[in-house]
Amino acid sequence: SLSPLRTHCVRSACVWKSHAKPRTRRRALASAMSIVAADDALDIDAADVVKLILQFCKESKLNETHAALSAETNTSLNALDDVEQFKRDILSGRWDVVLPKLAELRLPKNVLEDTYEHVTLEMCELGEQDTARAILRQSHVMGVMKVEQTKRYSRLEHYVSARNFTAEDAYGGVSKEKRRGKIAEALAREVVVVPPSRLLALIGQALKWQKSTGALPPGAAFDLFRGQVATEEDEDEQCPSVAHKRIKFSKKSFPECACFSPCGGMIATGSADGFIEIWDPYSGKLRKDLKYQAEDALMMHDDAVLALAFSHDSEMLASASQDGKLKVWRVSTGACLRRFEKAHQGGITSVAFSKDGSQVVSASFDGLVRVHGLKSGKLLKEFRGHTSYVNSVAYTPDENEIVSASSDGTVKVWDAKTAECKCTFKPPPPVKPNVDEEEDAYQTGTIPAVVSVVPHPMNDAQIIVTSKSNAVVICTLAGDVVETYWTNKTALPHTIVASTPSPRGEWIYAVSEIGELYCFSTVTKNLESTVFDCHESATLGVAHHPRRNLLATFSGIGELKTWKP
Repeated sequence: SLSPLRTHCVRSACVWKSHAKPRTRRRALASAMSIVAADDALDIDAADVVKLILQFCKESKLNETHAALSAETNTSLNALDDVEQFKRDILSGRWDVVLPKLAELRLPKNVLEDTYEHVTLEMCELGEQDTARAILRQSHVMGVMKVEQTKRYSRLEHYVSARNFTAEDAYGGVSKEKRRGKIAEALAREVVVVPPSRLLALIGQALKWQKSTGALPPGAAFDLFRGQVATEEDEDEQCPSVAHKRIKFSKKSFPECACFSPCGGMIATGSADGFIEIWDPYSGKLRKDLKYQAEDALMMHDDAVLALAFSHDSEMLASASQDGKLKVWRVSTGACLRRFEKAHQGGITSVAFSKDGSQVVSASFDGLVRVHGLKSGKLLKEFRGHTSYVNSVAYTPDENEIVSASSDGTVKVWDAKTAECKCTFKPPPPVKPNVDEEEDAYQTGTIPAVVSVVPHPMNDAQIIVTSKSNAVVICTLAGDVVETYWTNKTALPHTIVASTPSPRGEWIYAVSEIGELYCFSTVTKNLESTVFDCHESATLGVAHHPRRNLLATFSGIGELKTWKP
């Protein structure tokens, strides 16, 4: 029965009518939703995004949603699963299969007119005058022909009403098969073949790429809509005190620095032999899913790597070395994006990215703090004032200030825009052990080097300052002491060499020169626990996972250990 063909004809014509509307709305949508990736200058047309959603709706049989979205955006897929089969259907005259597919496509008016004209003539040849009449008189495309091409339309009216049909005359001396071939080629030029489930495939590829760069920890449940690993957000902060994994370095080398990526899926180490390696913090194994590491083509410097920092999106890694060179790497590929051969005259001790990843601030043994532009590859600002090594540097959360810590015993707060020093202060000197426990502890009067300064995770107006002493101090940006955490007031203190806060600032962890790990609670204001003999030799530093209760310490004997509760 060809009766369904009439319905398809009318439906197809109606769809064509909606497609013939002006494209103003579509252009507005495209301009509003065009996406530009800053790093790679990749433009994504909003219409392509709509098409992905349309395909998903079609495959999920959400027909009403598909129709509404197509009408609202004036966008059509113009895609077929199999163009060759579509052409074969046309060449075989299976119009009951072809016309429903035409109803879903955006086609030029002349192509539609040629197609509908030919189908009308074939219906007349088959003696299906009722179907031919429905196509001619009820479809919009033929209605437009009636107004704009009266002669052509009248000719078709003649064949619909005529009792006899002469194929040679009707088809203009061209065979029916040849006309079908021309129509098939014309329609095929207007459509594309799109693999099924493109939206889900692209999401899958994106997630796979994020996993390869460490943005997705292995085995973690991922909330696609929120773009977060939900399981990591729910952990209550606890004190890590149990050895978890151990990473062993070569006999001739040891880690000078280490840091976790903001996404939590990577821990980077910089070694005395100049190599930079990316590790899985959960398994303690080298990330061999990064192709360059699997091929032993590691990121590296010519001298010892003293400082590392990830960008906030975990896609870039800044590294700095003993010879004053600064490099910025693409973590996923290991490619060096920018190198500053003369970033400083001395070894670089600390680096940090700006939030947008366009700048890197560095501190050095040359006593300077400098800001470098990644786009220009040039020095943007220089901060002078320290009289000895600058050991640590960081942006404040609003990036209006830069804070630095120096071996001259001072902390400086700088205006990030003008490079002027807004404030200089000295943390309290170390406490000398009591001779009489009933007496108050008193200070030695010495001025120790300040080894690190870190913004407080829960208070933008405060910083955590660590000196080579027996205390970690929380200060305001004006230098006022808010809280002091002592390792020991009544026994010979061991010098703290590094510290780090937990993600929510409920804990501060410090390591001493003899390998002790001190766990301070900012809630109880006490030293809650001490882990003795973290390493068999001097501990060099400590880092905390951005979400989980996972701590990393590293030492001069060539090992890095992770700790968990």
